[in-house]
Amino acid sequence: MKAWDFKMKSKPEEIVEKLNSALGSVNGFVFNMARDENDSVKFNFRKRVLYPDQILHRNRIIVSGRVLKTDTENETEVEISFTQHLATTVTTYMLIGSGLFTLIIAIGGNASAYLPGGILLALGIVFWIALRGKFERDIQKYKTLISEILQFKIGFTRK
Repeated sequence: MKAWDFKMKSKPEEIVEKLNSALGSVNGFVFNMARDENDSVKFNFRKRVLYPDQILHRNRIIVSGRVLKTDTENETEVEISFTQHLATTVTTYMLIGSGLFTLIIAIGGNASAYLPGGILLALGIVFWIALRGKFERDIQKYKTLISEILQFKIGFTRK
């Protein structure tokens, strides 16, 4: 999970309205929001998936956030976190785990299991490394998208 927070010179309602109108279901995203008891608004969004096989290709990141009103007038704090989709994480651990399990079985006396175990383990590690890089690139794309929607420059953020 990666966190990103920043302050903006606008009201929380305006920020939520901009995000909702830009990331609504029309634009290929699923956008959910809920009001909190202490005048904050929680939201999350992700890319819409039409078919189950698209989870690993399109829907790798879930963006969760909170819009908080600060003590300063007309200033709002926005906290956003980026997490990987559960299916992506489970797939990676299943590949690595089944590779290790197969190698353990091969140590027990079944020498023909070394090759499939090694291949599964190597695939799992390569998949994991590729996903880490893709995760960082996707976070940067989402930061750019959010900054364009809210009309501010990324260089002026705190994190």
